[in-house]
Amino acid sequence: MTATTAEAPAPTAPATVGDTLAGTRTLMRFALRRDRIRLPVWILALFLGTLSTANSYKTLYADPEDRANVVSTMDSPAGLAMSGPRHYLDDYNFGSMLGHQMIGFMAVLVGLMSVLIITRHTRAEEETGRAELVRSTAVGRHAHLAAALSVAVLANLVLALLLALGLSGMGLEGVDTAGSLLYGLTHAAVGIVFAAVAAITAQVTAHTRGASGTALAVIGVAFVLRAAGDSGSSGALSWLSPIGWVQRTYVFVDNRWWPLLLCAALAVACAATGFVLSTRRDVGAGLRPEKLGRPVASEALGTPFGFALRLHRGMLAGFGAGLFVMGAMYGSILGDAEDMLKDIDQIQEALDRIGGASVAESFASMVMVVITVVAAVYVVMAALRPRSEETAGRAEPLLSTGLSRTRWVGGHLAVAMSGGTLVLLLAGLGFGVSGAASAGDGALFPKLVGAALAYAPALWVTVGVAVVLFGWFPRASAAAWIVPVYAFVVGYLGQLLQFPDWMNDLSPFGHVPRLPAADMSWTPMLLLTLVAAGLVWLGLEGFRRRDLETK
Repeated sequence: MTATTAEAPAPTAPATVGDTLAGTRTLMRFALRRDRIRLPVWILALFLGTLSTANSYKTLYADPEDRANVVSTMDSPAGLAMSGPRHYLDDYNFGSMLGHQMIGFMAVLVGLMSVLIITRHTRAEEETGRAELVRSTAVGRHAHLAAALSVAVLANLVLALLLALGLSGMGLEGVDTAGSLLYGLTHAAVGIVFAAVAAITAQVTAHTRGASGTALAVIGVAFVLRAAGDSGSSGALSWLSPIGWVQRTYVFVDNRWWPLLLCAALAVACAATGFVLSTRRDVGAGLRPEKLGRPVASEALGTPFGFALRLHRGMLAGFGAGLFVMGAMYGSILGDAEDMLKDIDQIQEALDRIGGASVAESFASMVMVVITVVAAVYVVMAALRPRSEETAGRAEPLLSTGLSRTRWVGGHLAVAMSGGTLVLLLAGLGFGVSGAASAGDGALFPKLVGAALAYAPALWVTVGVAVVLFGWFPRASAAAWIVPVYAFVVGYLGQLLQFPDWMNDLSPFGHVPRLPAADMSWTPMLLLTLVAAGLVWLGLEGFRRRDLETK
């Protein structure tokens, strides 16, 4: 008889930094491959939008007198809250005008791009189960986050380089090479900061939308702090915001580089915090524990509408609050609209074409297009939620019960349409209260609320377009984003650039009466509602007939 002695396993060496980052380069290349269309579209849109704005300054503010008039109207709390710190107004050439009016606005868009990059390649990978599968191979614990941050940094640096090259070659007064490089780097700096913030929020919650929503809320708080600080006398609150930091580079005025060091320090600290927090949770889980549900679901949750509302409530609340604040900010400058715009011939021509009893009403009609486009972004996201549920494999178990396809999609569409109407109402309330107060005209309040609600049928048509694509051409569902983008380009920029009327007629928003400047007309409202109903029916019919994408 022989005895066998089992040897004790050798102690496992602690993971090294190289081990935890193993596979980062491969995951980075894979992420770039997946975003080969999405990232170029983002970068080119931000780049071309900046260049077209800078080029328009030569037309809108050709004479020094025009720029002097802008300075006198911008030098108010409302004007500074919408733009940036007062120091830019000391020498208001085309360069300082670009830094003053564009950095704060572009920082929000660059931050949005960066947040979506991080959550798409970290939390979304875990939520779908792909991260667990990939990490079962020779991939380190921190590889996904490191790759996502690398892609975000690369995207922001490419944007910075394009902006530097593009602006320096335009030959605008006050726009030099050093200032153009600094202008580009301000975008990269603030984008990287918010990417690092998303690296933290991706560890907190187990859901992609929650991680994105929390990071976007941080961007909103940063913008509000910047606006509050710039509109005050001391500007102290602006120093609590990375958007305020990059604006205080005073690009094309003083060209101060050191505020970018604050952004770099904050980005490193947030990114390091994200890596540390990722070691304190399981794959697929978040640091915030999931709340225990009730033993028995409420009656509302047992209905398609109630269940869809539960899924959409976070995004609905975020857009509602954001549009209320946006409306209030635009309303705060409504009383100064006539003084701000009286010497800008191109805008005056656009306002004259709109009509209206006063400049405030005409300007409100123009601004309402911007507010409505943001609301259209919400309805497209909400209307495409069934597509994401289908591709994630969550629709199949629901539809295997007694729930019909029509009722399931109908619940999401009902939330999209009613939610879109609600965010319009909130925007109108913010615009109406603030606008009536700034203009000293209480009669503006009901007019502005009604002007916002008048766009509801156009939003319903947007939902209809999204559901038609989802029902008949699911792989092309993202084409629904063409509707809000086209509405902004033609409905807002087209007024300034004098696009032909037939281009505006191709957008559902182009058929809405331009309240409060124009008179109300119910015929286009009824027709838009009928078109929306027809599109929804057509989309539901297509979804009923096609195969469900299964996992």
